[in-house]
Amino acid sequence: MFGLYETAFGLLTWGNLLMLFLGGLLIYLGIGRKMEPILLVPIGFGVLMVNLPLGGMMIYTPEGFPAEVGTLHELIKAVADGRIGLLNILYTYGIETELIPLLIFLGVGALTDFSPTIARPISFLFGAMAQLGVFVVFLIAHLSGWFTINEAAAVGIIGGSDGPPTVYLTAALAPQILGPVTLVAYSYMALVPILQPPIIKLLTTRKERAIFMKPQVRQVSRLEVVLFPIIVFVVAALLVPKSVPLIGMFMFGNLLRASGVTDRLAQSAGGVFLDSLTFLLGVTVGSLMPAQVFLAPQTLAIVALAVVAFSFSTAGGLLTAKFVNLFLKEKINPMIGAAGVSAIPMSARVVQKMGQEANPRNFLIMHAMGPNMAGAIGTSVVAGIFLGMLG
Repeated sequence: MFGLYETAFGLLTWGNLLMLFLGGLLIYLGIGRKMEPILLVPIGFGVLMVNLPLGGMMIYTPEGFPAEVGTLHELIKAVADGRIGLLNILYTYGIETELIPLLIFLGVGALTDFSPTIARPISFLFGAMAQLGVFVVFLIAHLSGWFTINEAAAVGIIGGSDGPPTVYLTAALAPQILGPVTLVAYSYMALVPILQPPIIKLLTTRKERAIFMKPQVRQVSRLEVVLFPIIVFVVAALLVPKSVPLIGMFMFGNLLRASGVTDRLAQSAGGVFLDSLTFLLGVTVGSLMPAQVFLAPQTLAIVALAVVAFSFSTAGGLLTAKFVNLFLKEKINPMIGAAGVSAIPMSARVVQKMGQEANPRNFLIMHAMGPNMAGAIGTSVVAGIFLGMLG
């Protein structure tokens, strides 16, 4: 009995110890600092699970990929024989099939109010231009030679700052880097209040940040709110067919909310159902980060490129808003363009905080939420473009 414990301790590598520290750090950030706790805590615990020797929660092949499973009978036998673990099952049937990311987007749609976006349609332009970082980093990653073209797309999509499309695209195109990509994407989304302000200050003057916008946005009719998800889905499906799974689930969830007659379904989709899927996603993603896979130069490159992606995405939305101001009689605060970096609602809160620092009369949160939610649609469309090109 004690020999088994000694063997388990003896199998610990310095890489395992470092990953155990990283898992503990993620749990601390989630609990102690309240940084994306509903994801960082499960991801952190998943990292602990997979880096403890002989645990058997996630079994890897020599190539570093989760083991394949076949029929239900083969699955049961493989678990009994110790050839695969519980988290292999969650990965294969939840992530690799792309089921969990899509169902999460259904729940996110049920929680989303698109009224600010509908009230100011130019928000779509800001949300679209805030995808600049996705394409810039896609090109950098591909041309660097460190990543295949599919991996470059998965790294680039981090710049959209939207979790479900990032997981969905990476699981489809480059599952071998799903762990680090997802961890970096969600960690950096939590760091938006730190990453965005220096970029915004660099690209705007204090006078521009102080531009006053009336707190109220146009009142949106119920008909507009109901038609919006249907129209967005149809248009996206016709223009970018590969975006149908993401946009379809997102807009269907939103229709449940907007219709006014399916409140129970909307509450279910955005409540316990979404929470359950989120912790399953977190634990499974954490399990994709054993030391031998995560501690690689490629992972450090993903961390660095994510900063570039966020920076260019913030700049893309903000500079577009400044350009639009050249043609407007009633100027808009250009910072709301920076909220086109999805990261709902963190980037909108950054704009609100910086707007009040420059002008205490400013209340920009609702104006910023328009581009913020348009950015979520934009990232889903971009994911569909990549899937159409590379899938």
